Amino acid sequence: MSAVLPALSHWPLPEGVEVSGQVDTGLINTTCELRLGASVVGYLQRLNTSIFVPQVHEDIAQITGSVEAAGLCTPRLIPCVDGSLWHKDSQGGVWRCLTPVGERTMVAFETLGQAQSAGELVGRWHSALTDFDTPFQSVRPGAHDTEAHMAGLQEALREHRGHRLFALVEPLAAQILAGWGQTPRVGTLPRRVIHGDLKVSNLRFTGDDAVAIIDLDTCAYGTIDAELGDALRSWCNRASEDDAPRFDVSFLGAALRGYARGAKGLTDVEWAAIVPGLERICWELSSRFCRDALEERYFGWDERFGTRGDHNLARAQGQAQLASQVALARTEANAAVRQIRAETSAGS
Repeated sequence: MSAVLPALSHWPLPEGVEVSGQVDTGLINTTCELRLGASVVGYLQRLNTSIFVPQVHEDIAQITGSVEAAGLCTPRLIPCVDGSLWHKDSQGGVWRCLTPVGERTMVAFETLGQAQSAGELVGRWHSALTDFDTPFQSVRPGAHDTEAHMAGLQEALREHRGHRLFALVEPLAAQILAGWGQTPRVGTLPRRVIHGDLKVSNLRFTGDDAVAIIDLDTCAYGTIDAELGDALRSWCNRASEDDAPRFDVSFLGAALRGYARGAKGLTDVEWAAIVPGLERICWELSSRFCRDALEERYFGWDERFGTRGDHNLARAQGQAQLASQVALARTEANAAVRQIRAETSAGS
């Protein structure tokens, strides 16, 4: 935090702006709230350059420009005094300043209405970027290469047989690999601009209305099954990632009904891929956490669990349980998707 004030001096902010403290809902970037009196006037963030390159800000500027032009609320980068989109300090830290959006961040939906509002916002956001074709400067290849993640888990099992958690990880890994093997596969899907990390806390709300999508470092070209699968595994779980999961199909229905209102041009194949995508992402994340439990290298963990490995094992167990619950609810979830698709087609 000692680097915050020197970094802040590189932005043309109003006199009297104060740093009110660190925002703790994000795992990747360090975020500080900027206030002028009682009002939030921006957010100062230090980019995690072990994951993202500074040129990601060029992508964010392009994306948010297109989203804003479509009439949606979006955070915008505030240029530095010298006009650049980010500042690099003498220690190599990369900083940016963003405009505020919405009134609050949530970590879980409380009502079906919130889920529906979130779905509609994401649908409108996707629609706003339908014609976006600018190459991304920041690219993370293989972010949702599920087969590669499963291969990585198998490699970790071979290399860490002496790990203290191996006896717990090995049977869980077998469950994950078997579950992924039984997950329905989908056909070739269109490539679209996706956010890449649509967990609940990456949406901003005013009251119960979702008004903006934040944390845009992960934007990329991808497919709707991974995008909505990752969103729904967060939105439809009525428990935190550190507790026993509770998959709720009613939240899936509400979210996708909202999404259908906002999204334009989704194909039948893409609609049919949503539930398999949800199941797939749960298994994928479980495999990644399992591997991280053995390698003890994941960047974010809670010290209440004692060690990085123990927390990641708990996460792996939770996501595997969630995947199993989705698999059991597969018929009901697919029926909900078909009903929503039928309603959308009838109304078009």
